[in-house]
Amino acid sequence: MKNLLAFLPLILFLSSCSQTVSDEHFYDPGISLELAKYRKQQISDLQYTLDFSIPNGKDAPIQSELQLSLSLSNLEHPLILDFNEKSENIQSISVNGNSSPIVHQQEHIIIDPKFLKSGINQITIEFIAGNLSLNRNEDFLYTLLVPDRASTLYPCFDQPDLKGRYTLSITAPKEWEVLAGAPEVNSAQEGAYIRHEFSPTDLMSTYLFSFVAGEFKTANTSEAFPQKMLYRETNPEKIESSIPEVFELHRKSKEFLEEYTAYPFPFQKLDFATIPIFQYGGMEHVGAIQYRESALFLDGNATDSELLSRAKLIGHETAHMWFGDLVSIEWFNDVWMKEVFAGFMAGKIANPNYPKINHDLAFLTSNYPAAYGEDRTAGTNPIRQNLPNLKDAGSLYGSIIYSKAPIMMRQLETAMGEEAFQKGIQAYIKSFANGNANWNDLVSLLDQETPLDLQKWSDIWVNQSGRPLITEQISFAQDGTISNLSISQQAEDGSNKLWPQLFDITLVYPDRQITIPVSIEGKNLVIEEAKGLEKPETILYNSNGLGYGVFPLDQKATFRYAQLQDEVMRAHAYINLYENTLLGNIPAENALNVIREGIAREQNEILMRLLSAEANSLFWTYLPENSRTQILSEFESQIWDLLQSDLDSNIKKSLFTLYSGIAYSKLGTEKLYSIWHQDQEIQNLKLNPDNYTSLAMTLALYKHPDSEAILEEERARISNPDKLNRFDFLRPALSQNPEERDQLFETFKDAKNREKESWVLAACGYIHHPLHQEHSVKYVPLSLGLLEEIQKTGDIFFPKGGSAVLWANTILSKLQMMLKTF
Repeated sequence: MKNLLAFLPLILFLSSCSQTVSDEHFYDPGISLELAKYRKQQISDLQYTLDFSIPNGKDAPIQSELQLSLSLSNLEHPLILDFNEKSENIQSISVNGNSSPIVHQQEHIIIDPKFLKSGINQITIEFIAGNLSLNRNEDFLYTLLVPDRASTLYPCFDQPDLKGRYTLSITAPKEWEVLAGAPEVNSAQEGAYIRHEFSPTDLMSTYLFSFVAGEFKTANTSEAFPQKMLYRETNPEKIESSIPEVFELHRKSKEFLEEYTAYPFPFQKLDFATIPIFQYGGMEHVGAIQYRESALFLDGNATDSELLSRAKLIGHETAHMWFGDLVSIEWFNDVWMKEVFAGFMAGKIANPNYPKINHDLAFLTSNYPAAYGEDRTAGTNPIRQNLPNLKDAGSLYGSIIYSKAPIMMRQLETAMGEEAFQKGIQAYIKSFANGNANWNDLVSLLDQETPLDLQKWSDIWVNQSGRPLITEQISFAQDGTISNLSISQQAEDGSNKLWPQLFDITLVYPDRQITIPVSIEGKNLVIEEAKGLEKPETILYNSNGLGYGVFPLDQKATFRYAQLQDEVMRAHAYINLYENTLLGNIPAENALNVIREGIAREQNEILMRLLSAEANSLFWTYLPENSRTQILSEFESQIWDLLQSDLDSNIKKSLFTLYSGIAYSKLGTEKLYSIWHQDQEIQNLKLNPDNYTSLAMTLALYKHPDSEAILEEERARISNPDKLNRFDFLRPALSQNPEERDQLFETFKDAKNREKESWVLAACGYIHHPLHQEHSVKYVPLSLGLLEEIQKTGDIFFPKGGSAVLWANTILSKLQMMLKTF
């Protein structure tokens, strides 16, 4: 059976070649799955030759030309290119040397078959480049074309399984640097401009094509595998300490992946650019990775966790060169595949270089809360979703693919064993190099390496949504020993789904602990190993943090959480406490008291960040306002006193983040002001200029009487022009005049004012802060009304990141918790 499965991809391929594809949805806006399947049969040997002439001035049009070479094997239907721009942006079309009429409708350029021929065809299109995904600024621009935005820039076949080679020429102002996916082979000055010519790229999907151009500084390595970096950072300390390390991290990542996959680095180069306003942490463009600048440039005060996060980000984007770029997804319903592998490999790459960090703890705290945050809602989705049209691909992104999928993958690797898992991955890379694959292709290969029924396993973990709720049943014999201990699982959404998974159960006694590994597949499981054991003080379920779901909670034992010696066990206890709180199983006040006790004792930086985040969330979101007011003074004093004690600097950084996040009383703001004004210094707390800017904004949010003077003085301190522009953008969101905040939020209705999305999200964070709750509730209908448009015009994380949408979901979650408690 296993050997027969090896031929499954070939059988499916041959079957698909003989199928007749319906043209019902060919001309729908976006790219329908039907059109994509037909074009995959129709088109091959794609080569794009693109020329862009970038003028001075961000609003001036970019004159462009596409020379397209492709082979056609089916002329039953017209040739349909994607160009999601105004028809007037298309200036001329020539097909095989003959002028062709411009037929542009529903985001498609349609070429009549009478102009085409079987075999090689040449098409030339003169056009004005689209601006939606060009991210144009006065002195720099960058493309960002994931998932279906290539067609908003130039005419193309914007689906991931039609890979092509690109030969690019860019004419740009002579002061500008240009970075693209292949090496630059020639440049020539033309007056105030320079024409940059690049060699042909390797094969890539349209969303991986990119270029960056602008006033950047450059850095280069001179090692055997040279790299080039563009950046705009101006802080000398960050530049000196970060650039050599960033190059080294890329080199180490490349070498690890070559060994793990048994496949050499697959592209011509590994260059990258750092961009101050970049929407994500990074994007894996072939030969020209883009990063958010602040994620790579760290100063000497960076914590171990911050250094690890940077290393993982670089590992993640480098891993994409194999997982996503070399082997690409067939369709964006499998976008999670490339993301989960990049994240999974990033941990394998970076973790050994940071031996002081508990990496199981880091995995638990970085993935589980985020995954639960989406999976607990009624609007959750499976890891793998249906996608009839690529225009909706942006809705697939979120915590399910970035946080739940890694949890699933760790369960899979644990069940298979690391060696068998790696063998399957190597076969996957070798089999589909320079091509495309889907999840079922991978499952078929992994299935060769394990006796597990991976199809059945995958169906629940990958194709189904939600999480299990675990309950316990325990009884005791007359002598006080356990006569029966069993657990049951039920899907939170009330369905009959059952999750096969592994985790530990730990019985806690005054002088010892007994840990029992369990593997649950069905609805019920009797823990035979527990029979006859003494009655424990408490039982901790999922004590190794491997399992997924909400587990039983002994409220009387929660006071012991801070005393648990094992860090992962302690972290899961707090995460499970928080989830049980949101389910209404424990009052928010009680949970916050447990967490505050943990904060008072915690010495681990990662756990302190977790506790601080949970405390902040419970304080602002789930405590009734009168309870919040009652404990404010006591809570502020607790954290302030801890800041004065002898603690590690990394711990103090998390504590100060928590303190500045809650200290909105008159006394609290006075203390925050004394630190911002540098009248007072907290020993072993190292703050950088960005921290002081954030603190000034917090003081304005908390309505310090001198807010305007504080903001004006802070503005005078900022020397970096990019950071100054951000400060000026955010300033109206900090106004104590509600009408100014209203005016700023109203401007977001215009897509042009949402272009710098990370700035917009930061502004929304201030506008929708709980202190503005009574006023900002009126923004929720407007935000929800804009959601569909934002999904079309915004980048992939922006729609779910809109704070008004999050705030609306938070209100619903809070009401649900209150109803369950009632």
